[in-house]
Amino acid sequence: MNNERRSNGVDFHCHLDLYPDFEAAVQRAEQARIYTLAVTTTPMAWPRNRDLTSDTRYVRAALGIHPQLVAERPGELALWETYLGEARFVGEVGLDAGPRFYKSLHLQKMVFRRVLECCSSAGGKILTVHSVRSVSAVLDLIEECLPADRGKVVLHWFTGTRSEARRAASLGCYFSINAQMTQSESACKVIPELPIDRLLTETDGPFTSTRGKPTEPADVGDAVNALAQLRETPIQTVEENVRRNLRALLAN
Repeated sequence: MNNERRSNGVDFHCHLDLYPDFEAAVQRAEQARIYTLAVTTTPMAWPRNRDLTSDTRYVRAALGIHPQLVAERPGELALWETYLGEARFVGEVGLDAGPRFYKSLHLQKMVFRRVLECCSSAGGKILTVHSVRSVSAVLDLIEECLPADRGKVVLHWFTGTRSEARRAASLGCYFSINAQMTQSESACKVIPELPIDRLLTETDGPFTSTRGKPTEPADVGDAVNALAQLRETPIQTVEENVRRNLRALLAN
């Protein structure tokens, strides 16, 4: 991710490998000149993500082990650790205490703790973190296991409270915002109070939709527009801040 000023936007969390044609999705992000972080849900997906983004200018891959898959793939943490040395970006990782995944929360915490410890030991990693109904627990583990000088955290699709947002900011976390988030009344109360120097944009495609189709990196302008409206800030100002924040995040 270089030359951010030439980019038309930033999509810091997108599942490009879950579109029908992964390679074509990567090329569309490249052609749109959107700085895109292609997250993975399992380390099994890392080699192909790594290979398809090894020569791209705008798209980078992240090494993930998704909390929703931890219970059914308990043996893949070792594989994730094997690949960590190849990855600067880590994600999607974190915790999910929603009704469907609460049963595995203890195991999720064990895995997330190990992820954070490994990232801390390696140093210089940038993580995109899932925190559904578990923001406080996520922040506890980050505070305990990943000092701010050993790695950086972006809270993806943040759904926490104002006080949790303040705590996250105090720990050095960033926040990535997508357009669908702004349809939530509770999120609309928190987003305007997030520090402007910690905001990034994302799509979380294809798990969100835009004009009846799965959202792609090229649609990330909708998140910029929504942020500008919520914060009563010019669109250009939001775009400039997001690019500036990306440069700061990458400046290790």
